[in-house]
Amino acid sequence: MIFTRLNKASRPSSAIAMALVLAATGTLGAAALEQPAFAQKKKKKDKEEAEGPDYTQEFIAAYNEANTALNAENADLEAVKAMIPAVLAAVSTDDDRNAAGGLLFNLSRQTDDDAMELQGLEMMQSSGKLDAQRGGQINVALYQIYRSNGDIAKSRAALERAIDANYSFNATMADGTSRALGADEMRLMIADLYFEQDQYAEGVNYIAEIIENKKAAGEPVPENWIRTGLSRAYNNSVAGQAPKFVRWLASDYGSPEVWADAVIITLNSAEYANPDILDLLRLSRRLNHYNAKEVLSEYVEMLDSRRYPGEVVAVIDQGYALGVVDRSDPYIAERRKEADSRLASDKASLGELAADARKPSADLRTLVVAGDTFLSYDQPVEAEEFYTKALTMTGVETPQVLTRLGIAQYDQGKYAEAIETFKKVEGARKDIASLWALYATSKVGS
Repeated sequence: MIFTRLNKASRPSSAIAMALVLAATGTLGAAALEQPAFAQKKKKKDKEEAEGPDYTQEFIAAYNEANTALNAENADLEAVKAMIPAVLAAVSTDDDRNAAGGLLFNLSRQTDDDAMELQGLEMMQSSGKLDAQRGGQINVALYQIYRSNGDIAKSRAALERAIDANYSFNATMADGTSRALGADEMRLMIADLYFEQDQYAEGVNYIAEIIENKKAAGEPVPENWIRTGLSRAYNNSVAGQAPKFVRWLASDYGSPEVWADAVIITLNSAEYANPDILDLLRLSRRLNHYNAKEVLSEYVEMLDSRRYPGEVVAVIDQGYALGVVDRSDPYIAERRKEADSRLASDKASLGELAADARKPSADLRTLVVAGDTFLSYDQPVEAEEFYTKALTMTGVETPQVLTRLGIAQYDQGKYAEAIETFKKVEGARKDIASLWALYATSKVGS
């Protein structure tokens, strides 16, 4: 595997040290409940329920007794616990359920009863009587408890509800800093739940889905979403996904380093034949950036000094100028010397090769060799001519010739035509051509 700069992203949730968010909010439902307001029949046709919570009389009696005992000075907590079955038995309405859940939660905080705490939170959540803020708080608390208990499905569902409530909260990070976490961060926390269970394909697919949803809505995609999906797909060999993420990263957050990584990640994501690798590494030359000397060395090896001496010399000299390789490197120095020794005679044959390729009787091999040779000498007009003619002939290796035709068009600044050509490439080269198309797209209008 060729060197790549990409580092494995840290797990989002491992960087967050969240206290149970309800702990700092005081008690819930601590006040005594008033007599219920029942629905009153009106003398009009329409009937409306009276405003206010709908508590049953039986529940109010049981709840107030337990709640008063809980809030008494030097409360007998065991006695309060003994009252809870009667409170739960009296629950009839959703408002009863919400208040009972608050009572259980408050009692659990004083008795360190984890099971009661969970029961109270679940009752409040299921009541349907929570506003968005309180619902968000409770669901994030449930997320933490479920996650701690290893119930990943429920933990994920709790976060989804918090997101639906448009909830955000402050969290203390592992480095001691504090920041607000909202829907975007919680979606990444959902992905992390998959990764914690070694469900890498599911987690990567989830991130891909939320990225596609953002893009469909015309919204910017957080860079850490893309980088997390990319690192998980790449480091865990999630089939076919890394090239997609790296294209998103290059498109939305492109830089010379990102584009150089995009080349190598695409290369390492499949078992490509040497001609495929060559055409992918040719993008590195157009980027004028290599992220390691190994990349340039492999490029030189794929070229072969005997077949493409002009391109070998040009690539090595580019590497020298960029400081990617040292002139004392014996392998590079030997390849350049070998290529340079063939350069004059190879260039002298270009005229004859072009004449043969332009004959009406020119066969497929002659046309492809001519296209490849002129492309390697940075003469894209001639290369486009010969590749275009080769594509009309029986037996042509269409994906390879289309890729190189697209490169020839790119080199002429014919970016729109190059993009359309790259889009026609199918099969094993599709990801390579897609990356080329994306880079050509970045040049449109430049």
